[in-house]
Amino acid sequence: MAEIILSIFYATLCLPFCIPFRQANPPTTRSPFLFLLLSNILNLRPLPENPSFSHHHPSNMSTSLSLSLLLLSFSLISLSFSVASAAVNSSIADLLSRRQLRSGNLCDQLIIPNGYPCSEHSVETKDGFVLALQRVSSSHAGDAWFLNSREESLGFILADHGFDVWVGNVRGTRWSHGHVSLSERAKAFWDWSWEDLALYDLAAMLELIYQETDSKVFLVGHSQGTIMSLAALTQPDILKRVEAAALLCPISYLEHVNAPFVLRMANMYLDKMILAMGFHQLNFHSDIGIQLLDSVCDGHIDCGDLLASITGGNCCLNISRVDFYFEYEPHPSSTKNLEHLFQMIRQGTFAKYDYGLLKNKRIYGSYKPPIFDLSLIPESLPLWMAYGGSDALADAIDVQRTIKELPCKKEVLYLDAYGHVDFLIGVNAKEDVYGHMIEFLNTWGISSSI
Repeated sequence: MAEIILSIFYATLCLPFCIPFRQANPPTTRSPFLFLLLSNILNLRPLPENPSFSHHHPSNMSTSLSLSLLLLSFSLISLSFSVASAAVNSSIADLLSRRQLRSGNLCDQLIIPNGYPCSEHSVETKDGFVLALQRVSSSHAGDAWFLNSREESLGFILADHGFDVWVGNVRGTRWSHGHVSLSERAKAFWDWSWEDLALYDLAAMLELIYQETDSKVFLVGHSQGTIMSLAALTQPDILKRVEAAALLCPISYLEHVNAPFVLRMANMYLDKMILAMGFHQLNFHSDIGIQLLDSVCDGHIDCGDLLASITGGNCCLNISRVDFYFEYEPHPSSTKNLEHLFQMIRQGTFAKYDYGLLKNKRIYGSYKPPIFDLSLIPESLPLWMAYGGSDALADAIDVQRTIKELPCKKEVLYLDAYGHVDFLIGVNAKEDVYGHMIEFLNTWGISSSI
């Protein structure tokens, strides 16, 4: 059998402001927003009919084929959670000031302690960033894929199914290794957006894995990881390294985002304000970052359940692990990245970064930035997608537009009760989502080895 490498991207679109209030003395029951989402299960909405893709509902399934896998983890801000309380909300500052981020590498912190062999690797991009990758070997066995228990985390589940798991980390994250010549304090170090992550970081990682294994790669992405993947797949030099793709909460358009907190920040041009203040790195463990988030909530947004204000409701999170999540999250990002995402919301496009009319003309040769044309992704590329009816970021209307523009035949899983974060760390995701994904990957593993 030809070796298959699966590349899993995590770059959640919780954006650099997905930091919820943490409330004191959490009760033993689920938080209110979870109760609300459970009630939504009783009000299922049908998936709109579309003859261009097939639609599957969950069912029991098992797999036995052993394959190999690459996980590429990028966290723009990563995970956000809300903990219920009968007491008064504490501030975001109180939440983050009491969170000490763990040091060390990803293998030592999250993977080896769970009994999985893991080795560290690195690769340099064409523009000089040094990225980290970790290889998690199959055994009986970005960090977001390993933050739940062994039984619930997709990274461990794939390793237990016989995949050779690689974990990649893009520029700016804690696990990567900086730049060959630029200091992290330099403005130029943070002069990038998801476009660069797709065209440089992803390209470098795919090439490294291909050279190591002599095999094409499977991409598995969540949220902004799907933005990166879809943009990269329009480029022939990157596409040639890819066997198939599986996308959770797929995004190429953000025109119909309906998350109140996100819309407020985009409409008030907070990204422009931050850049005008001279801040090019977004680090919400800093005093300024914490104060910024507090000020946005204060008197404008109901931040009692900030996660729901950002992502929409989530039905199936393990609230008891919030403290553990915040030992690893959030990661830093760039203000330019935030601005590029907000451009997608304001303009309704899937395009390169918009510098303004004159600079666009100088850089691109046109007054508007070039689009990433989804029709360039070939019909022959196998593609699996999953999305939820309660997702306020990867809104169903935008996902349907993405599906319609992709020329290849899609396998699509729709879960009405699922929100944006449920697909990544939901306690039921193994049964509801991952089994279908693994069946898809195994199917194309067989076909590629013939």
